[in-house]
Amino acid sequence: MRGENEETVFLKDYAETPYAIEKVELDVRIAPDTSVIRAMLTLVPRANTAPGTPLVLDGEELMLRTVAIDGLPQSLTAYEATPTGLTIHQPPNKRFVLETEVAVEPEKNIRLMGFYRSSGTWCTQCEPEGFRRITYYLDRPDVLAPFKVRMSADQALAPILLSNGNLVEQGSLPDGKHFAVWEDPFPKPAYLFAMVAGDLGSIHDEFTTASGRKVALGIYCTHGKESECLYAMDSLKRSMAWDERRFGREYDLDIFNIVAVSDFNFGAMENKGLNIFNDK
Repeated sequence: MRGENEETVFLKDYAETPYAIEKVELDVRIAPDTSVIRAMLTLVPRANTAPGTPLVLDGEELMLRTVAIDGLPQSLTAYEATPTGLTIHQPPNKRFVLETEVAVEPEKNIRLMGFYRSSGTWCTQCEPEGFRRITYYLDRPDVLAPFKVRMSADQALAPILLSNGNLVEQGSLPDGKHFAVWEDPFPKPAYLFAMVAGDLGSIHDEFTTASGRKVALGIYCTHGKESECLYAMDSLKRSMAWDERRFGREYDLDIFNIVAVSDFNFGAMENKGLNIFNDK
């Protein structure tokens, strides 16, 4: 989905980003009106990056609250936030952690790109360039990093909290809230990132890989449509077995989830470990 004002990008003009992202940690506090997202990016300058080279991150419709490097809050002169991104003027010439906190308004996100809420369910769509509407990032497909995501929300509004990877922790919080921590140890581009939060029905099964590992399978949907997911679950299991026979490749996580929602602007999206479908 390219806008009419975007310029053509040619392969001959390709260049690596001056900085690599080694790790992504997100703390996503979900609420009906405004959600707050704290991102901790572990970055390192590439070998050919000159000291003092600015770090330019993509960002759209983000309300910036704080910026810190290695735990130290940055002065207003150390960075510049614009409608299209965030620039750190002189990052450290070594590995460092950039921490930002932004607020977003999923209820007002009518583009259904980035992080939005529709029909009571919070959902993401990050392909091709939607992750920049969630937090500041090097939002391009050649930037890969492992992700760890902590999601929290009101348990009555969103009893289901899903993201990419394996569920490594979950529990209750004060004031009727709860949390879930998802971790994907394998590097992926930001366009394959996904989150879903809401009150959903589900069916569950498991798949045994060729090496004997058990993979938990879940398909989430609008309450009352669970029976319509049975064929999808059977199709998923047959697809995983076919991949192993045809390509000799095993699924690399312990969980594979699918979400089918009515308000999704693509037919489907192959987010790592958390596929999202339009249920139509």
